[in-house]
Amino acid sequence: MKKLFIILSLVITLTTTLCNNAAAAILFKNDSINKTYLNTKTGDNSSTKENSWYIVPASDEKIPRVDIDVEWLKKYNGYYVGDTNNKYIYLTFDEGYENGYTGRILDILKSNNVKAAFFVTVPYIKSNKELVKRMADEGNLVCNHSNTHPSMATITNEEKFKWQLTSTEEAYKEATGHDMSKFFRPPMGRYSELSLNYTNKLGYKTIFWSLAYKDWLKDNQPNPEQAKKLILKRTHPGGIYLLHAVSKTNTDILDSLIKEWKSRGYEFKTLNDLQ
Repeated sequence: MKKLFIILSLVITLTTTLCNNAAAAILFKNDSINKTYLNTKTGDNSSTKENSWYIVPASDEKIPRVDIDVEWLKKYNGYYVGDTNNKYIYLTFDEGYENGYTGRILDILKSNNVKAAFFVTVPYIKSNKELVKRMADEGNLVCNHSNTHPSMATITNEEKFKWQLTSTEEAYKEATGHDMSKFFRPPMGRYSELSLNYTNKLGYKTIFWSLAYKDWLKDNQPNPEQAKKLILKRTHPGGIYLLHAVSKTNTDILDSLIKEWKSRGYEFKTLNDLQ
């Protein structure tokens, strides 16, 4: 009888252990798919799942469809369009590195009396101080694109996340003497709910885009006429347009694009006009 009791106890213990392990395995599996992060200091509970910004282009001046819960943008002060009730364009450039075209781009903007936003990293600032100063001196916004250009969704530690933005602010102020504009574009368009949350807590607006195309491969540039035709086809009211300043094609067509947009009744606004 005593032996039977011992055997039954072992069976019960083993069964309980296996069930607990199975439950833990299920929890771990689900957690790896869509983790949440609890900040015990603030009570924030935000998803760390990495997403890539994606738009479904439209034509005939229609607003493109996006794959994000737009409530996230409202909650965390994010934008991909501005005022879509008016024919406004918010022109932005990403500056990963200098490819020799930014000076011409600034010339074109100045000659057309257009102001744009330039998103810069720390290496860009340190290597191109005079260009960065010129951007600001001519009335353009110089904005934050992080220090090292990582996927911000992969940085769940709040202090490390903060450093990516604040160190860029410091580099900009050291180079120009000015405070950086509080607009942030996530590198590569990668984000999570948590990264949007952190960005908002630092006082930034997250700036995505509603018009972009494959213009960033410096050795495989799109045909200028085809690129211009595509951009004009996708033009729409209130659009935040992303162009890469490393692009020869963008530089070659920018002046004619601006003139064509104006002839169609579009006005240029800055990110400061976003509400």
